[in-house]
Amino acid sequence: MKIISFLFSFILAAGFFVQVNAQVPGKNFPEMNTSTATGKEVDLPGDVAGKFTLLGLAFSKKSEEDLNSWMEPVYWKFIDKPEGKIDRLFGNSSYDVNVYFVPMFTGIKTAATSTAKKQALKKMDARLVPSILFYKGSLKPFKDALDFQQKDIPYFFVLDKSGKILYATSGKYTDDKMDKVEEILRAEK
Repeated sequence: MKIISFLFSFILAAGFFVQVNAQVPGKNFPEMNTSTATGKEVDLPGDVAGKFTLLGLAFSKKSEEDLNSWMEPVYWKFIDKPEGKIDRLFGNSSYDVNVYFVPMFTGIKTAATSTAKKQALKKMDARLVPSILFYKGSLKPFKDALDFQQKDIPYFFVLDKSGKILYATSGKYTDDKMDKVEEILRAEK
């Protein structure tokens, strides 16, 4: 998980400052053209349709600590697949969910995108690289659609199979927030 922290330290050091209001459940997540560290394009929510998706959006250096608090629990809950042995032993449900952390490069910061992608490939565990998407472009469509209002904290969205926002939260990880994410995913199975 330290590799993820390093990557986001690098990415967020470039200074992404926006304001977000996570009070958007029921709205469709706006179209976002992203790419992986290897350059594969992923259009959200279109390319993840048919599967639930957890998105974490990073905006500023100050959001780094709160964002990092989500990394390990999200990794173990949704990304690492223990092939059912641990699930059966501890009674956990298996989830079929996309998970992406999306640093957003806007304005003059778009020039840092290429360097951040190279760092991801060099420094991150190869199993985690596909979970990082890079957005490069205008902030306005997201500011309008998601009613951005606060700065310096990460935001997380659970999307249904069609791209509708079912749950939105922000800030530091808590067990209560993860419980809500899991509650929504269990209810929608």
